[in-house]
Amino acid sequence: MKTSIKKRMIAVSLALCFAGALSGLAQAADFSSGSWKLNEAKSKFSPGAPKSTMVVYEPAGDSVKVTIDGTSFDGKPSHTEWTGKFDGKDYPVTGDSQQSARSYTKVDANTMKFKVKSGDKVVLSGSIVFSADGMTRTVTAGGMSAAGKKFNYTAVYDKQ
Repeated sequence: MKTSIKKRMIAVSLALCFAGALSGLAQAADFSSGSWKLNEAKSKFSPGAPKSTMVVYEPAGDSVKVTIDGTSFDGKPSHTEWTGKFDGKDYPVTGDSQQSARSYTKVDANTMKFKVKSGDKVVLSGSIVFSADGMTRTVTAGGMSAAGKKFNYTAVYDKQ
């Protein structure tokens, strides 16, 4: 009987270790966390495009907080903050009068889609792709400025 109990304890311990290892792998695959600095040499912006020079993703309870510093649609310095989930729902943006809400949708382990709204109107949308090694993120997006001019950009960021 003691041998049977020991075998069960060993089996339960191995199962818990395996579950913990899988959980660790899932967290390691979330490349978005951390600070990302714009690599100007690898990026391309059309006139009127907003430019984010530093982006920080950090946990905020069961959500994610995204802080973005750069220049806004009108070329002025900007600092925006968004706290929400990568579930495709709109969550409020603070810091920029031209942005009222942002939504992110996780497509797969390395890809997200996003939309930025001003009121009910989408003013910017695109995708974010994280490299397989988690050291680079590429944002491809386009939209319409407040002056009604179309813009697009491809911004490449290096993990800090």
